Amino acid sequence: MMGWLFMVIEIIFVHLPFHLVISSTYDKMRYYSTNRQAAPASLSEAVVRGLATDRGLYMPERIKPLPQEFFDGIGEMTFQEIAYRVAEAFFGEDIPADDLRHIVYDTLAFDAPVVPVDGNIHSLELFHGPTLAFKDVGARFMARLLGYFSRQQTTDNGQQAADNGQECMGREIVNVLVATSGDTGSAVANGFLGVEGIHVYVLYPKGKVSAIQECQFTTLGQNITALEVDGVFDDCQRLVKSAFMDADLNAHMRLTSANSINVARFLPQAFYYFYAYAQMKRQGKANELVICVPSGNFGNLCAGLFAHRMGLPVKRFIAANNRNDIFYQYLQTGEYTPRPSVQTIANAMDVGDPSNFARILDLYGHSHEAICTLISGATYTDEQIAETVADTYHRTGYLLDPHGACGYRALSEMLQPGEQGVFLETAHPAKFRDTVESIIKDEVAIPEKLQAFMRGTKQSLPMTAQFDDFKAYLMSR
Repeated sequence: MMGWLFMVIEIIFVHLPFHLVISSTYDKMRYYSTNRQAAPASLSEAVVRGLATDRGLYMPERIKPLPQEFFDGIGEMTFQEIAYRVAEAFFGEDIPADDLRHIVYDTLAFDAPVVPVDGNIHSLELFHGPTLAFKDVGARFMARLLGYFSRQQTTDNGQQAADNGQECMGREIVNVLVATSGDTGSAVANGFLGVEGIHVYVLYPKGKVSAIQECQFTTLGQNITALEVDGVFDDCQRLVKSAFMDADLNAHMRLTSANSINVARFLPQAFYYFYAYAQMKRQGKANELVICVPSGNFGNLCAGLFAHRMGLPVKRFIAANNRNDIFYQYLQTGEYTPRPSVQTIANAMDVGDPSNFARILDLYGHSHEAICTLISGATYTDEQIAETVADTYHRTGYLLDPHGACGYRALSEMLQPGEQGVFLETAHPAKFRDTVESIIKDEVAIPEKLQAFMRGTKQSLPMTAQFDDFKAYLMSR
C-alpha cells in the first residue's frame, strides 16, 4: 500500500509539468520560472521582479482557453472589448474588473487595423500608438499595471502604518531597467513618462539605433534616463539581467524590467492577435489563417503562441528573421546556438540570444517536433529586405518598414493555396527614414508624432559594456 502511494506521489511531483502541479495549490494565478528553481510568484511579484531569482523567465501556471461564444461574437467586438476579455483570463484573479478594464481601455487608445497589401497577404499595422511601434501596447499596459501595484502598495503601507500608530513613509521608487535595440526604449519611456513612483533607465547600443528611434527616448527627461552603451544590444540585455541578479543592487534599490522578459510586457501583446483575427473574420477571410511575425527577442511571437493556446484559430505561424537567424537554425537542426548579434537594416531584430526562446521551449515541453509542427522560419539578408521594400512599394504602393518587409516576404514565399496571410508591420517606416528613402528613392513623410520628438534635445549618458561600471552608476543613484 505504501509503495503504491509513493508511486502516485512520484508521478505527481516528478513527471507532471511543474505548472500543472502548482495550479491546484493557489486560488489566484501564480507564475513559475522557466528554470524551475525559484518559488512561484504572484502577479505583482512577477511584474516587479521582472526576472525570477534563478534567472528564469516567469510563466503563468495555466493558460485559460477562451469559450467558443467569445470567438463566435468576436467579429462584432471592438479592440478594447476583445483585449479586456483576453486580459481577464490572465489578470482577472488579481485585479478588480473595473480597474483592469480601465488599464486595458487606457492602454489601447489607438487602433491596429488590418490592411490588404497584395492578394491574400495583409498587414496588421501596429504603428498607430504614441511612438508608432507595436511595443506601445505592452509598454503602456505594463506602465499602467505597475502604477496600479505601486498605488496599492502605498495604500497598504499607509494602512499598516496607521494600524501601528506610525507615519507613512511614502512610496518606494520602482526602478525600471530596459534594454533596447530600437522601439522598446521609446515605447517604454513614453509609456512610463511622468508615472509617479517609477524611474526608467533605457540602455541602448551606441550608433546602432536609428536617429528617430534615439530621439524618442533621449529627449524626454523627467523620470527617464537614457544610457548610451558602447556595445551591441546583447550587451545591454546582459547588463540588465546581471543587475537583477546582483545582491548589492537589489538591496540598494527596487528593480524591475520592462523588456519582453517581463510577463506584463509580453502577455498583453496577445491582444492584437485576437483583434487581427476578428478583422479577418469580418471579411470572411479567417479560415486557414497564417500569421508571420518579424522576430528579434521573440516576445511578440511568444504572445501569439499564447493566443493560439487560448484557442485562437491560427493554422500556423512563421518566424521571420534577418541575418540573426538563431531561431531559424534551431528549427532546421534542433540545436539552439546563440552567438553575437550582427547589425542589419532591420535593427530591432538584431538579437543573438533571444530571451523568450526559453518561454517557447517551456510552452511546448522542449519538444522540437511540437514547435516545428506549428512554427516555420525564414531568414533574409539586408539585400533581400531592401529588395522587398522597393518591389512592394513600386508594385503595390504599400510602404513596408525593414522589419515588416521580412514578414511580407516570408508570406509571399511560403503561403499555400487557400491560406490567408497576416504579417505584423511592427513600426512606421518613417522611424527608419534614411534607410527606407535610400531604398525606394522617394521621400518618406514623417508623422507629426515623430516630428515632435525630433524637435527635442538629446539627453543621454555614456556607459561602457562592463557590468561593474553599470553597477557603480546605479549604486550612486
